[in-house]
Amino acid sequence: MDETLQGKVALVTGAARRIGAAIARRLHGCGANIVVHYRGADAEAARLESELNAARAGSALRVKGDLLAPIAPKAVIGAALQRWQRIDLLVNNASAFYPTPVGQIEVGHWEELMGSNLRAPLFLSQAAAPHLARVQGSIVNIADIHARRPLKGYLVYSVAKSGLAALTHALALELAPAVRVNAVAPGAIAWPEDGQFDPQERERIVASTPLGRLGSPEDIAQAVQFLAVAPFVTGHILAVDGGRSVFM
Repeated sequence: MDETLQGKVALVTGAARRIGAAIARRLHGCGANIVVHYRGADAEAARLESELNAARAGSALRVKGDLLAPIAPKAVIGAALQRWQRIDLLVNNASAFYPTPVGQIEVGHWEELMGSNLRAPLFLSQAAAPHLARVQGSIVNIADIHARRPLKGYLVYSVAKSGLAALTHALALELAPAVRVNAVAPGAIAWPEDGQFDPQERERIVASTPLGRLGSPEDIAQAVQFLAVAPFVTGHILAVDGGRSVFM
């Protein structure tokens, strides 16, 4: 075990599956106790909680919550405090992702995509900030390379992630020097499970990636771990994209 986070408490939103689960496992392997937040993936969250607790007894707690509910940010943070009386790291990973072509955008799309990708990270960070400050903790947001260059057909998502990038910089200023705030900007990591990209588009994306392959959830988790323990890094957005943003 890498014990760089030994005794720390990390809250990972959207942690039941995919990138969130990889982040939770990586931080747990570094010694952290993990709050596994999830919304609807009950079975996956329960399995992850059991897995982490089997590796180290009493080291994981699953917390269910819809982050768009007004009470959710304080409730989720409160669960961590009730269990461990501290929080050292907040990872804002939970995210909705789907296309919103111009002419087909509805208010509900705006509310969900802006809510999960921008509003929830803001209010979670605000609720966690005083507790993070007491332990010189940090926040890591999961942004996107399309925060800088929009993804065609995904207008609202791209705008939301651009806002999250701006939020990262603003919070780094507002919460310094007690709390560091950074972000990871993934490129193509794992294809959406609902088939949003057809085979030809997938091939095009890989072909435009200098490293010539998709990334893995573990690549993102490793970057989160780095930012969680880098004591002189704040206000930084780290692209983990195989070099794809070079061509954007």
